[in-house]
Amino acid sequence: MWYVGLDVHLRSTAACILDENGKIVKRGQFAGHLGRVLAWLEGLPEPLAVCYEASCGYGHLHDQLRKVAPRVVVAHPGQLRLIFRSKRKNDRIDAMKLATLLFLDQVPEVYVPSVDVRSWRRLIEFRHRLVADRTRVKNRLRALLREYGLEGPRGGRLWTRKGRAWLAELTWPTSQAAVMRDVLVDDLERCQEKIGRVEQVLNRIAKASPGVALLRTIPGVGPRTAEAMVAYLDDPKRFRNSKRIGSYFGLVPCQDQSADRNRLGHITREGPATVRKLVTEASWRGVRQSPRIQKYFERIAGGDRDRKKIALIATAHYLLRVMFAMLRDGRPWSEDDLERGAA
Repeated sequence: MWYVGLDVHLRSTAACILDENGKIVKRGQFAGHLGRVLAWLEGLPEPLAVCYEASCGYGHLHDQLRKVAPRVVVAHPGQLRLIFRSKRKNDRIDAMKLATLLFLDQVPEVYVPSVDVRSWRRLIEFRHRLVADRTRVKNRLRALLREYGLEGPRGGRLWTRKGRAWLAELTWPTSQAAVMRDVLVDDLERCQEKIGRVEQVLNRIAKASPGVALLRTIPGVGPRTAEAMVAYLDDPKRFRNSKRIGSYFGLVPCQDQSADRNRLGHITREGPATVRKLVTEASWRGVRQSPRIQKYFERIAGGDRDRKKIALIATAHYLLRVMFAMLRDGRPWSEDDLERGAA
């Protein structure tokens, strides 16, 4: 078998091939479309193992390379930077390094889900950005009211149908302010429409997913949290145990350990931030709705108000492990066997 390292960019690709002894047998530099690289690889006489760095479109590239290579490995870019820190860096060298790591079986590998799961994840992230856009529009409207000393309905009442009608009929001190109000209200309506359209598709996917229905039995977990967890976890069997889940979603503390010194810092924040945010929000709702989750939270907080944030993150980590156990075993939520389910 030959080992191929590809340094892929939008307009060019560098390739390096090692033989079964780790010696360089071929190099290549390709401009333009990926089809040239695929045709070149397809014409090689030996079976191939291919490695490249994850970037935008890595899933599509994986699907294309699988047509010409029995084994395709996608490398984690963040961990590669920790392995190779060099003052001399170019595309040819990077391709050689990827091929060498593949030959040594030392590639920090990225899991590549199916195209359907990748599209599901992308739609979840798309909705998350639309919600952020809507929040920015709402904040601008609030700021506009404050700027002219106008007081509207408090909290979320301003965004109800009645509140938006009040906003549309409000008399402003200047015509310029009224124009800004009209544009922002129009932006808000369009954001609402876009979010509703996306959520229709997400709801249809969630309705057909047994995993989403299973996770929604947890107090405080809604459809958006459940679908994000199922989409990003994908196959629970790819994790050896529940302890890996916290690392995957970035809810474990940074660690600096040497000899008898062991320092723990803030959480790593690795992995999908959307899932981390949604599960943390669900944990806060779960503390209010579930006696078991509340008990876990209060045990970590220890009655100290300053430890509430630490306790919430610990509870979110705990809830992730429980979700993993539920999806792995196909069991619904139970207040009685929560401790056993997270083992």
